Amino acid sequence: MSEIIRIGTRDSELALWQAKTVQDQLEKLGYKTSLVPVKSTGDLVLDKPLYELGITGIFTRTLDIAMLNHDIDIAVHSLKDVPTVLPKGIVQAAVIKRGNINDTLVFKNNEEFLAQKEAVIATGSLRRRAQWLNRYPTHTIVDLRGNMNSRMQKLKDNEDWNGAIFAAAGLGRIGIRPEEAINLDWMIPAPAQGAVMITALKENEFAVNACAELNHEETEICTSIEREFLNRLEGGCTAPIGAIAQIKNEEVVFKGTLLSIDGSKRIDVTRVKKLGEHHDMAAFCANFVIERGGKRLMDELQRTNKQTTVYSTKTLTEGQRHLLSHKINVKSSDFIKVSLNRIPKTVLKSNLNNVIITSKNAVEALTTNFSSDELKFKNIYCVGRRTKQLIEQKIGKVAHSENSAKNLANYLVDYMEGTEITYFCSDLRLDDLPKILEDNNITVNEVEAYKTVYSSLKVDESTEGIMFYSPSTVQSYILQNKAKKIAFCIGDTTAEEAKKHFKDVRIAKVPTVESVIELVNEHYV
Repeated sequence: MSEIIRIGTRDSELALWQAKTVQDQLEKLGYKTSLVPVKSTGDLVLDKPLYELGITGIFTRTLDIAMLNHDIDIAVHSLKDVPTVLPKGIVQAAVIKRGNINDTLVFKNNEEFLAQKEAVIATGSLRRRAQWLNRYPTHTIVDLRGNMNSRMQKLKDNEDWNGAIFAAAGLGRIGIRPEEAINLDWMIPAPAQGAVMITALKENEFAVNACAELNHEETEICTSIEREFLNRLEGGCTAPIGAIAQIKNEEVVFKGTLLSIDGSKRIDVTRVKKLGEHHDMAAFCANFVIERGGKRLMDELQRTNKQTTVYSTKTLTEGQRHLLSHKINVKSSDFIKVSLNRIPKTVLKSNLNNVIITSKNAVEALTTNFSSDELKFKNIYCVGRRTKQLIEQKIGKVAHSENSAKNLANYLVDYMEGTEITYFCSDLRLDDLPKILEDNNITVNEVEAYKTVYSSLKVDESTEGIMFYSPSTVQSYILQNKAKKIAFCIGDTTAEEAKKHFKDVRIAKVPTVESVIELVNEHYV
């Protein structure tokens, strides 16, 4: 086993503990691994409660993008933090054996405040807040964010706080649970609390198969029921939902709850099914809650979260939509449509030494017109990581790639073999690349591989941001809309076109749709 499995993780002490646990288990099975710590948005934004940030997957999104960009092979998460719908192409590779499921109260002096009318309890969880207020309605809840150690320190530093609520599993895993801490057996935990999930790209069979050896079936069954219950109620970190499934004596016992934010309204459900007959359990319990006022409660929760509307000039997949903050209402449609051209065989009459491909559309045009045996190019140069991946899947090895056409042109001026190149492009291609090459005595033979047709729509004035993925999407948008919004752009070439019209232009870190989504989340969160 020479292949190294790169394990992506947040860089908090607890996250590293979880990642190292997975690393140890994989290495015991003979796999080679390396840890890749990644800073997440959830770790960086500590001045607001998690539920106010309104993001499902705030601690997982950065790792998802790193995986989709092939910077890591697998990611290790606290399962309770993972959205119930994973991004397209990412799968649950394993759930390791579950730890302590309980919430734990850590108090400063003694437990007497539990019998008093006035007390101050700290938590950043909307679910814990609602359940505590349901039981102790006169108590005051204050926000508490940060990693385990910093939250424990904040409890010590705030003299007027009586206690704070933590996940028992987290405290135990990093060895900071005080002896006097109390497990709150009456509090229904978050769906999948205490469990650790490993995700991987579906296409990465080596990593998926390796992680499958770590999967704990009982934990997977229970957490899957809890997460389906959450999904059917359409809840996340912005909804006070609790769920726990446990297997006892060949039976699955499930408890679920949905509360109002202030804890004054509560709907509970309990169900027991024989193991093997449990597959409809989550659906039954979610419907039970919905029919007894749960839909009204969820509608109220949605109304309390003011949403920002953004528009994507490319239709987003369901997985991509789930990467966006719950506080962001996204609409999308294709502002350009592509028509593949018929490319004459005379184009390939002689072997082409140097070829430029700047989009996935050009790849599709080539592979539609010709067989793989006909596409024998000596040097292929391209723009974009995704385009490169598609070329290497369908045509052949890429000699060099850049993030923009202008950067690629400058590279070719210095390093290209020969003085002639064939450019498979759109009828609406920008002038930068061929102009730079021709100004440097490189002959560019342009082949129109596809046509780009504008498909502009009128966007509502209340929309605050527009997501662009090519200069053509900017041009199409301007046909029917004013440039009064923020332009979120996939790369430099798109941004240059946007700057002709928009005053506020933001550029994604890497040229992928997911990175544009991350850019939007960073701005509005």
